[in-house]
Amino acid sequence: MAPIVALWLPILLSAVIVFIVSSLMHVVLTYHNSDFKPIAEEEKVSASIRAAAVAPGYYMFPYCNHKQIKSPEMQEKFRQGPVGMLIVRPNGMPHMGKHLAMWFSYCLLISIFVAYLAGNTLVQGAPYLAVFRVAATAAFLAYGIGPLSNSIWKGHPIALTLKEVFDGLIYALVTASTFSSLWPR
Repeated sequence: MAPIVALWLPILLSAVIVFIVSSLMHVVLTYHNSDFKPIAEEEKVSASIRAAAVAPGYYMFPYCNHKQIKSPEMQEKFRQGPVGMLIVRPNGMPHMGKHLAMWFSYCLLISIFVAYLAGNTLVQGAPYLAVFRVAATAAFLAYGIGPLSNSIWKGHPIALTLKEVFDGLIYALVTASTFSSLWPR
């Protein structure tokens, strides 16, 4: 067993490296540029949302509960469409500093859980590949598998989800390499 306090350096360093790698992947590589499409007649749609005074939140349309979905009227609404989900954020420019801080905190949290799992699974002095295997699996479960549910339940295009899974694989490999290289001997 490797105590989690002995893993503070790989925890911190893997979070920093994943943060840097993810930033480079999103700024330098262009494969995420097609993740979003412009909406047709954006000005009209935006004006309609403003006129309805839609507050920031997560919406589904047509909206119904479990009892309403069986009604002929609701089924007709679904047939006519559109059917979708809408996220409305507060007005103003996105606060990238806040989002980046939250992303780093998320990376740090994943690294803590990877350390917890690896530390309780492996002994100090474990071989590089043994540490790599456990750390990569744990990190991939966190970074790479989660986006799959977005295609299942939220209608995200499979191409977007597969890119996120690929990103998660890269982050998992970076995390595993860091833990394997800095594993206590």
